[in-house]
Amino acid sequence: MCKTDNGEHGNGRGCGDGDHEPGLGSGSAEERAQFSALLEDSAEDLYEHAPCGYLSTLLDGRIAKVNATLLDWLGYERGDLVGSRHFSDLLTVGGRLYHETHFAPLLRMQGEISGIALELKAADGTRLPVLVTSVVKTGSDGQPLLIRTTVFDARDRRAYEKELLRARQEAERERERLQRLNATLQQTLLPPTLASVPGLNVAAHYHIASTDEVGGDFYDLFPLGSGAWGLFLGDVCGKGAAAAAVTSLARYTLRAAAVYDPDPVAVLKNLNTVLNHEYNGTDPRFCTVIFGLMTPEGDDGGFRVTLAGGGHPSSVLMRADGTADYVPTPGGQLIGVLPNAHIATTTIRLEPGDTLLLHTDGLTEAHTASTGANDRYGDEALLHFARELAPTTAADTVAAIRDLLDTFGTGVDDDTAVLAINVPRPTSEEQQ
Repeated sequence: MCKTDNGEHGNGRGCGDGDHEPGLGSGSAEERAQFSALLEDSAEDLYEHAPCGYLSTLLDGRIAKVNATLLDWLGYERGDLVGSRHFSDLLTVGGRLYHETHFAPLLRMQGEISGIALELKAADGTRLPVLVTSVVKTGSDGQPLLIRTTVFDARDRRAYEKELLRARQEAERERERLQRLNATLQQTLLPPTLASVPGLNVAAHYHIASTDEVGGDFYDLFPLGSGAWGLFLGDVCGKGAAAAAVTSLARYTLRAAAVYDPDPVAVLKNLNTVLNHEYNGTDPRFCTVIFGLMTPEGDDGGFRVTLAGGGHPSSVLMRADGTADYVPTPGGQLIGVLPNAHIATTTIRLEPGDTLLLHTDGLTEAHTASTGANDRYGDEALLHFARELAPTTAADTVAAIRDLLDTFGTGVDDDTAVLAINVPRPTSEEQQ
């Protein structure tokens, strides 16, 4: 008869309570039965029906023991493998080559090797992708006795990897398609070729910072009445399809406005009105532009150039005498932000041998490896570059700029457009 803790008979915790399995506490009878069943599992049963394959081999690879799980996966009887087959016999041709050249040597050297992806051949000839881990068992004297190997079914993992690869390849194809679309769209925003201007040499270049997005830089050169020519170069805020739409609108508005009234101030005011009217809501869009009107002047082949700037970086004039300076248009405001933007103008004369360079800020804002990741190329560096280059030609200027951009590599994080205009020297002077 049981007693309570104070020695009296009672209905407290009886003797039966002490018969529960350790750790079960007040669990249900069903839980206690399940726990008891687990304790009754034999080591042999756990080995044979484990959720992974087990096999033991002699040091030469001959199979000495294999569990039922692996036999079921491969479709073999135990007698088919034990004592007569080697582990490498279960591998594919490529697997055997890898086993002999990498797996086995590393196992001998390290004593263990884990997580190796291989393929096993089943009895019916099918292939089973697996992950293999092997450990060398040693005796008390430290000498190797046998090799124990664990095999995990990797079919689900292989299927996942194939799906992942398929998705990655599909993403790459989609990216390539998008890049082709971007490149095609970018080309529609630029003139296919620059117009040939009598008495001038011209050259241009567009450097794409990323093929994944359409940039907003643009330029053009086109004839106007009475022997005059119009030119412009600009940069729309932002990237992508929205920027491309503004770029297209800006380019065709500038050309149409110049035909109607070629005065540079009138042209930019017209563009400012259009952009401010079209993009004055929750997603305002604007751009920087420099517009030029070129007119032949004098008998020496020179040109009179009037430049109007709307918040755009100043152009650079490289003279025939080897000097170079900026041609500022101070006070010019961004195009499209205000209803009545101030437009700054200046007039210069291009003499024979002079070259005028227009550029977007992707050039001067490029990161340079020599000055550090946080430093930009800058206006002073560009001016020094121009002075080293002068006197020059349009083609040589653009070629030098392209080489310069190449030295920046990935430091050019914004598209860059350059347009160079040169009045060639007379043939007699060039020969001298």
